[in-house]
Amino acid sequence: MGVWDIAELPAREQFGYWREVICEAFVPLTPHRTVDTVDTEGFAATVETRPLAGLNRARIAAQAQRTDHGPREVARTAGEYFFVNLQLAGRCATTVGDRTAVVRPGEFVVVDTTEPYFFRFDRAWRMVSFRVPRGALGGRPELGRPVASTGAGAAVTALMAALWTVDADAPGAAALADSFAAAVTGATAPDGGRGGVTREAVLAYVDRHLGDRDLTVHGVCRRFAISPRTLHNLFAGADESFAAAVRRRRLERCASVLADPATTVTVTAVAAAHGFDDPTSFSRAFRRRFGVSPREMRA
Repeated sequence: MGVWDIAELPAREQFGYWREVICEAFVPLTPHRTVDTVDTEGFAATVETRPLAGLNRARIAAQAQRTDHGPREVARTAGEYFFVNLQLAGRCATTVGDRTAVVRPGEFVVVDTTEPYFFRFDRAWRMVSFRVPRGALGGRPELGRPVASTGAGAAVTALMAALWTVDADAPGAAALADSFAAAVTGATAPDGGRGGVTREAVLAYVDRHLGDRDLTVHGVCRRFAISPRTLHNLFAGADESFAAAVRRRRLERCASVLADPATTVTVTAVAAAHGFDDPTSFSRAFRRRFGVSPREMRA
């Protein structure tokens, strides 16, 4: 167990120590003072951490700030985890990808340490945060979406409160941790869980992640917590398979970028940014689709 009370330090040293503390207690993060705190010398904050059956629990209280887990921090992160953050006081504007959502007291949100995320707290705040190994959830939760403490979310918030008081070596601690992981999966599964996944939801996800290397059958199945058979069945009545749909959308996005006069990057870079690592295969597929080469499209 670790406890850091930053208020005990001289005021001028507090924010610098806060930067060190959150990286030690969590993963690489870069905090920034905001207009609410930049004119004050002190930065009172506390962090308490407790391990439990593969999880890491933390209780945090701090001041207004912006906290970044951007590409540089992602590259320095050892291990792959989800953080499940329950807001107790204050508000947290959470940005994942191109979406920002405000998490209010009583709501929780999930972020992935393998992807960039950004927090902005506009006032003093408190939260409880659980670090969960990515494999423990049995699926990929929807990231950055606030979940209220009602319905399926009620089980998660109740378990977080109960688990905070459980001793790491208490009988049944591992079972409680497993129950918590299952509750998070059920409360945050896209489109209401396995039964609610639609082809349209999958395609919307594909369109937002055309450059991801993990945009594969297995990657998407992990994201939606469904089996490969379920994914293939979603496309059984469509004009094209899942793989064909991904390929067509990637080619169309590349064509749109190359046709834009403002584009200055190379054809190879455009292809690589959309999942095509072999320039020859990309050119061949592009010509079959559009009747011209990528370079001709750009010209």
